[in-house]
Amino acid sequence: MSGFGGFVLRRGAGALVTLLAISVIIYVVFYVTPGNVAQITCGPRCSPEQVHQVAQQLRLDDPLYLRYWHFLEGLFAGQDYSTGTSVEHCPAPCLGLSYQSDRQVTDIILTKLPVSLSLVVGAMVIWLVLGVGTGVLSAWRRGRFTERALTALTLAGTATPVFVIGLVLMIVVCGELRLLPFPQYVKFTDDPEQWAWNLLLPWLSLALVEAAAFARLTRAAMLETLAEDHIRTFRAYGVSERSVVGRHALRGAFAPVIALNANNFGGAVGGAVLTETLFGLPGIGQELVHAVNVVDLPVVVGMVLVIGFFVVVANAAADVLYAVADRRVVLA
Repeated sequence: MSGFGGFVLRRGAGALVTLLAISVIIYVVFYVTPGNVAQITCGPRCSPEQVHQVAQQLRLDDPLYLRYWHFLEGLFAGQDYSTGTSVEHCPAPCLGLSYQSDRQVTDIILTKLPVSLSLVVGAMVIWLVLGVGTGVLSAWRRGRFTERALTALTLAGTATPVFVIGLVLMIVVCGELRLLPFPQYVKFTDDPEQWAWNLLLPWLSLALVEAAAFARLTRAAMLETLAEDHIRTFRAYGVSERSVVGRHALRGAFAPVIALNANNFGGAVGGAVLTETLFGLPGIGQELVHAVNVVDLPVVVGMVLVIGFFVVVANAAADVLYAVADRRVVLA
């Protein structure tokens, strides 16, 4: 199959292979490690009987390939787990049971995921608008005071940690000016308006740091495109500068922006730990840190798999969007 449909299928197949490779790496890293995996997973206070039960649940006596097959089987077909007095069915995609709460890891992730997605999607809209807009304006006003001022702001945003921006915003906006109450997460289904108002400062804190990177990337791509021969030809034919920048040069900057946005979006789903902790958002990142601290191995593995899934899917979507913006990619 050729054309755009074939390109999408190839990217989809590549994403599936990448996800499978990630699952192998994660399984080896977390379950095929030196030492007593059952003891590490269960914790230092577990009795020998509890450690033995964990070893049975992890099937540590089975060959490695068979243990990985059962791991995949749980993802695609579900698994049954013995709780000692009964058998609990974990439907697909089954990521195991938490050894701290005995809850299914999938349920834990589904509880935390909407919070992280609310944070990342809202921040992504802001960082794209601010970052791309600032980069375009800097390239357009090259050599002027506007460019120097925007470049200084961009460097300041890159150098400032997200928790510093968040603290400053809370002190100024919530403490001094009293424009907003201190953020407290509200579910979108409970009150959409309060959901947005309470996420405004977390969105800005995360977006201002990311927008700086997008501004620098967009400016560099715009300046490179503006120096090309076809841009000089447009100018020679009397095409307005606004049209040259908005319709032609900006299109050349789309590719690196799309690629960077895919990486940042996928990583931020589980990587916005500082923002979630600072504002008390019960998301994926905060839960992952807690699971690592208490050595809740099934939760850690499940969270890392989900984060890897978002990174791979976001990059596959970026490839498709890039092909939509520039059909020459399909022929490459």
